[in-house]
Amino acid sequence: MTEVFIYDHVRTPRGRGKKDGALHEVPSVRLAAKTLEAIRDRNGLDTSYVDDIIMGCVDPVMDAGAVIPKAAAFEAGYSTRAPGMQISRFCASGLDAVNFAAGKVAAGSDDIVIAGGVESMSRVGMGMSGGSWYMDPSVNFPAYFMPQGVSADLIATKYGFSRDDVDAYAVESQRRAAKAWDAGYFKNSVIPVKDQNGLTILDRDEHMRPTTDMQSLGQLNPSFQMPGEMGGFEAVGVQAHPEIERINYVHHAGNSSGIVDGAAAVLIGSQAGGEAMNLKPRARIRHFANIGSDPALMLTGPVDVTEKLLARSGMKISDIDLFELNEAFAAVVLRYMQAFEISHDRINVNGGAIAMGHPLGATGAMILGTVLDELERRDLNTALVTLCIGAGMGTATIIERV
Repeated sequence: MTEVFIYDHVRTPRGRGKKDGALHEVPSVRLAAKTLEAIRDRNGLDTSYVDDIIMGCVDPVMDAGAVIPKAAAFEAGYSTRAPGMQISRFCASGLDAVNFAAGKVAAGSDDIVIAGGVESMSRVGMGMSGGSWYMDPSVNFPAYFMPQGVSADLIATKYGFSRDDVDAYAVESQRRAAKAWDAGYFKNSVIPVKDQNGLTILDRDEHMRPTTDMQSLGQLNPSFQMPGEMGGFEAVGVQAHPEIERINYVHHAGNSSGIVDGAAAVLIGSQAGGEAMNLKPRARIRHFANIGSDPALMLTGPVDVTEKLLARSGMKISDIDLFELNEAFAAVVLRYMQAFEISHDRINVNGGAIAMGHPLGATGAMILGTVLDELERRDLNTALVTLCIGAGMGTATIIERV
């Protein structure tokens, strides 16, 4: 198989996913186009040689619909020869876009692919595309459907994480993100979003709350107790896991991922493709995998897919220098650390979605870029990137510096 290299990556800042958020005025297609423009201009790409543009978008409806990467390529002024495709695997869409691109390059069908994702959650709300998982009882029952927050609380209950545990993790995520921004760790990868007059709309992640402490989080009520108890979803969780007598509700807005807007792009290619465009590879994609997992726990997929990926790659946890796991909820990361006995100084070292936010379709590509930058900064070699996924799935990718 052809070796697959990462040549560059960029992302926008994450804007708060509300109508008063800085990026609310910027449609999804424009956010995506900004990343395509940056990837082209930074690398001097002749876009007529781009074999494909693959982007994750979880809710591709309204102004995020109609094959948004192709629309973004038009807006960015790309050659009409560059095609586009959008995909959705819920929260892992951005990472799976990278993996799809890697598969096409490895198979020898493409030499240069831009992969990534976009989500404008202030303009297209979560779940706007609908679907039988939410709405059809013939799917709800075998899927043990419940809101993800109830599943996160089920994980915390089953694996013994207290309210203090999840709040302390959230405080540390905020601290790490603020430190990384202040130290300039993101400056080479985050591109400012500007308006048509060239004025900067946003150049820094807007969701962060660096003054967060245990006292301020302690004042927040659990967010998912009402749907769990009053909506009947706790009964669903207990039915799936009868060893649990009742759910201990510990998650709230302060220790869960933020709803935000944003986009990311990763430049993927073969050695021949890179040489043709005078590109220098930064890393290679060694292995990737997907898996289905317990649908009631729902968010433990990263544990299962990591086990599968390590087995297929012949690697061990000790072979990985850094881990990046999307902070959908604090218990997701705590369970991962517990399962593999990973110390916190090896995972999400610059904070994560609790502090900076989770633009669903883009996050996987964003955190891949974050950990690549950190490997270079620390002069380390190997990283594993993974995300939990709605309905019980997991996606993971191992990258290695060149």
